[in-house]
Amino acid sequence: MSTTNTFAPISSSFNENRIGLPRKSKITVVGAGAFGGWTSLYLLRNGFDVTLVDAWGPGNSRSSSGDETRVIRSTYGANEFYFKSNVRALQLWKENEQLWGKQLFFNTGVLWFCYQKDNPWVDDSIPFSKKYKMEYEYLSCDDMARRYPAVNLEDLHHAWLDPHGGYLKARESCQAVNQAFIHEGGKFIQAYAKPVVAGGKVESVVLSSGEKIFSDAYLFACGAWLGQLFPEILGNKIICTKQEVYYFGAPVEKAKNFDDLPAWIDLDGSDYYYGIPGNAHRGFKIGVDKRGEIFDPTYGERVYNPETLSKARKFISHRFPGLKDAPLLESRVCPYENSTDGNFIFEKHPHAQNAWILGGGSGHGFKHGPALGELVAQVFI
Repeated sequence: MSTTNTFAPISSSFNENRIGLPRKSKITVVGAGAFGGWTSLYLLRNGFDVTLVDAWGPGNSRSSSGDETRVIRSTYGANEFYFKSNVRALQLWKENEQLWGKQLFFNTGVLWFCYQKDNPWVDDSIPFSKKYKMEYEYLSCDDMARRYPAVNLEDLHHAWLDPHGGYLKARESCQAVNQAFIHEGGKFIQAYAKPVVAGGKVESVVLSSGEKIFSDAYLFACGAWLGQLFPEILGNKIICTKQEVYYFGAPVEKAKNFDDLPAWIDLDGSDYYYGIPGNAHRGFKIGVDKRGEIFDPTYGERVYNPETLSKARKFISHRFPGLKDAPLLESRVCPYENSTDGNFIFEKHPHAQNAWILGGGSGHGFKHGPALGELVAQVFI
């Protein structure tokens, strides 16, 4: 990381020299979300002495890793790094859920609604789907009409089904990772942590309890709070936005029909609504991926904007006519921790030689948690 506040895409960070810390070195990780939690677990498994700190605990309602579920999909246009990362992440999700005896991944598939013949976001990923043996299925409107009669197809050209994707339990996953971390010998502390930077390094982190933690290295994976924790270097590089999620109640006579739909993403080129039907029986979930207003992750209230909800209702009534008069059961606010280019960030702190920053989830980071944690942990060896 340079003092000009320019971050390279995360893929370049792993091509640099490894950090080379001796095993059993003490590492403090701040932030127990998808990035910090998984990285802590893999650092621990690689033989480091790891302390994980989080102000409100894993999967808390303020975090970007909270809420009930997250989509897991491999489609990233022409970006092979993220496709490959998702392939590895999916392997690790499955391995760890077997290890813990807890289902976290639900293989419902991911259905992409395409308005035009050409859709680079999906089309450019097709070569990777073949390379990694995770091929998609092309569905004509006639195909969709037979399989998914609940979907209005009148303005769609076709769809692609990713049969390998689906959704993940979000809040429960963060808690499961944290439980595994503690069970395998890691130390977790619930407290607010503030770094003390002096003499070209982080001397310690001071906790809200008054305790000081001294370590050989520090990793800050604080999600939406990174910009507040390091305003001089990240204030304009990590922007937190308010993203709304709604849960609608399906008609009683057709509830299972809606619950059995795949996760879906609507490529309208504007709002990019996505949904997770079924969703652990919480209701028919629809999320707004278009970036919302600037949001304070600590003090911002988690209430929906009536205009945003009204627009989402209009969309869902169009795409899923059977939900036209569906009642709103719940609503959530998911704070996106956006980097300027949408890439993840993993870089050394420019003024502290023993501290690293991991973040920039940008609304698509959760699924990559185990693969990213594994990669980052390997860099420290």
